[in-house]
Amino acid sequence: MTGLVARIEAATPPGRDRAVDALRALAILGVVGGHWLVTALVADSGTVRGASPLTEMPHLTLVSWVFQTLAVFFLVGGMVAAGSWASAQKRGVPYGPWVGGRLARLFRPVAAVLVVWTLAAAAMLAAGVGESTVRALGKLVWSPLWFLLVFAVLTALTPLVARLHPLWPLVIVLHVDLVRLGLGGPQELGWVNVVAGWLVPYCLGALVARGGLRGRTSRWALLLGGATAAAGLVLWAGYPASMVGVPGGRMSNLDPPSLAAVAFGLAQCGAALLLGPLRRVLRRPAAWAVVAVVNLAAMTVFLWHQTAMIVVTASALLLADGPLPGLHTVPDGADWVVARLLWLPVFALALLGCWAAFRGYEQGGHRTVGGSLVVREAAPERKGRARRA
Repeated sequence: MTGLVARIEAATPPGRDRAVDALRALAILGVVGGHWLVTALVADSGTVRGASPLTEMPHLTLVSWVFQTLAVFFLVGGMVAAGSWASAQKRGVPYGPWVGGRLARLFRPVAAVLVVWTLAAAAMLAAGVGESTVRALGKLVWSPLWFLLVFAVLTALTPLVARLHPLWPLVIVLHVDLVRLGLGGPQELGWVNVVAGWLVPYCLGALVARGGLRGRTSRWALLLGGATAAAGLVLWAGYPASMVGVPGGRMSNLDPPSLAAVAFGLAQCGAALLLGPLRRVLRRPAAWAVVAVVNLAAMTVFLWHQTAMIVVTASALLLADGPLPGLHTVPDGADWVVARLLWLPVFALALLGCWAAFRGYEQGGHRTVGGSLVVREAAPERKGRARRA
């Protein structure tokens, strides 16, 4: 282990902004932890259906405020893409090869998930598994992929939006919600927010990449202003308190993104940008090695984490005499929460197996260290921030 840590440290470019990688890792792990905690597969009368503990235990809504970290992912995405495009322009790399390379790295591991689950769904149906069960399992795996499509669109639009101030998409989200929720306009208008809502943190990241929001005062204002706005919208404007969708809920803050979710995302971005001491921690080789390993498998972890939970749930259902607490039972009490927490390490072990099997689709074409580990290159920092190709 010590040798591996040393190899990672030696292979890391001196100018790499390690805090950016740490934020990406935290964002992905937040999504994974949130899904594992607020998603249940209930075994009932020979079928399996999805359920959420937030339906029966709304007092746990705060969990969604902790683990809904997509805004941070889009913040980091904007920072990296804007820096990468600026670097490509300086090196004379045309738009086509630049965007093609970035999208290929994004979608290469997606293809493996789609193939595996298409075959798995066909096999389950052929074996007599109920269509509702197959649909419930497939939805868990495929529904999180929507954000990758949005991320791909924003990546492709980077040359156009890299200098767009985040206030503009925020104004669009505000007006869309005013029309669809306040004035009784068509609900379909909300799908404009699928792009505009995530464009806010993406443009914020691009702004940071070109030197904006460098002072702690502005970052504190972003944190406190976003948190205050989100709380106000929940308390007095009728927005749901949960920052994730709740089955049977009146509306979702994420489907499509609402003004409350965007305001909350701005608060998260402000908090992320205040993590300056994180850079000092990541100077320690062991701490950086953990972040580097997670980043190298970030997309694999995201794409396969629901599969890992499904594998554990299905295996236990086949091997056990009956439904197991926290795994197959209705999430309606504190005992379910305690039991689910005990299952999390098992989910993590299953995810580790998925990582070992499918990491090659994410790491293909990159330089390796020690035979398996990849550390992607970064250009030297300029004026205190890293610009990466």
